Amino acid sequence: MKIGYARISTSDQSLSLQLDALKSAECHHVHKDIASGSKTERPALDELIRNLRSGDTVVVWKIDRLGRNLAHLIRLTNLFMEKGVGLISLNDPIDTTTSQGRLIFGIFASLAEFERELIRERTQAGLKSARARGRKGGRPKGLSPKAREKAEIAEALYKNGTISVKNIATQLDISKTTLYAYLKARNIEVG
Repeated sequence: MKIGYARISTSDQSLSLQLDALKSAECHHVHKDIASGSKTERPALDELIRNLRSGDTVVVWKIDRLGRNLAHLIRLTNLFMEKGVGLISLNDPIDTTTSQGRLIFGIFASLAEFERELIRERTQAGLKSARARGRKGGRPKGLSPKAREKAEIAEALYKNGTISVKNIATQLDISKTTLYAYLKARNIEVG
């Protein structure tokens, strides 16, 4: 089944151009969002993704209507491929339902991976340079003052023995994993 996705950035804009093109492409249903390209909240896109089934094809007017950036677009397309869903952009040379379309998309994916590697290399070089100047990076060792306070409270409640670990974590608004880390930092044996 072909499922369309249309997005405009502001309510001042019109979806009609995209909707007409998606209708001509014989989309059975069209999901519509009004959201800036950089926004992560896109309720219609989230709904579209939740309802996708193997064999479906997502159709967009232009590829920039779908992804916030190249990395987001790559993640979405990989998700589609994992679900057995195709992607067609009506105004770009992208159609992952064909071998040529997958090739073009693969080139985009390679460029995104290359960009990630460059960023990683620059980060590593910057850290090496900072260490050479005597600067240490990373999070400071130990607990923050607020975390120390919660760890003390967690210790007292845990030693009391009448409150479950789950309830202690809930009362302190932390996960059980964090609670165990706090108890370990206080040298408390957890059984």
